[in-house]
Amino acid sequence: MTPATTKGISRIEKVRQGLLRDLVTGKLRVGTKLVNEQGLATRFKVSRSSVREAVSALVTAGYLERHHGSGTYVVSLPGPRHALDATLSYTHMIADAGMKPGMRVLSIESRPARSDEAEALHLDREALIRRLERLRTADGRPVIYSVDIVPERFVSDVADRAFHRSLYDVLASIDEPVISANAVLTPIIADERLSTLLNVKSGSALQQIVEIDYNKNGKPIVFSCEWHVPGVFELRVHRRA
Repeated sequence: MTPATTKGISRIEKVRQGLLRDLVTGKLRVGTKLVNEQGLATRFKVSRSSVREAVSALVTAGYLERHHGSGTYVVSLPGPRHALDATLSYTHMIADAGMKPGMRVLSIESRPARSDEAEALHLDREALIRRLERLRTADGRPVIYSVDIVPERFVSDVADRAFHRSLYDVLASIDEPVISANAVLTPIIADERLSTLLNVKSGSALQQIVEIDYNKNGKPIVFSCEWHVPGVFELRVHRRA
């Protein structure tokens, strides 16, 4: 059965992402008692069962803990080693990990969307997109090569020079913040081009992440493909039976 969805994401995911934002931004701190199920259901406009599932996921992830007869409390916060638990800027994550973030913009172009890009971003075929090809560094070392596709209608007034910083910061500055994301992780082997870009040996293992980011209205706003050098971030996915 397909989960009930709200504006492109499941209702459970809507609550989970909202609570994760509260944890990341400091609205919820360690020791804070969570609002009860009915309060969260009212806030997120979902059923109590959706709230219960979302909270259970965060309990399993280790961020929340239920105290019988007392309530649910925050016991830990997402950090730079939990790159997939929240939609965080890699620029900020590199800095939070104690390294100096850097970025090289390899290319920026505006062009009609290819069929796969149009499908991922729910665009009409040939709709204009902005394609960003960038290389992120940590203490001067290449760590992430990324290609990001953004519908041109969202960034038509944004100059190319603005993309020499975090894409999430750029989108937030135009009131189109990234709220949630769906990602697929695949281990791959570096070909000659990737080995040159990321300064690793050809045939080295890399982590590929294909991701679609969604804005506050649940609309896809970024379609990205990233190649990560292992060992810089610990990419964790929490699973439940």
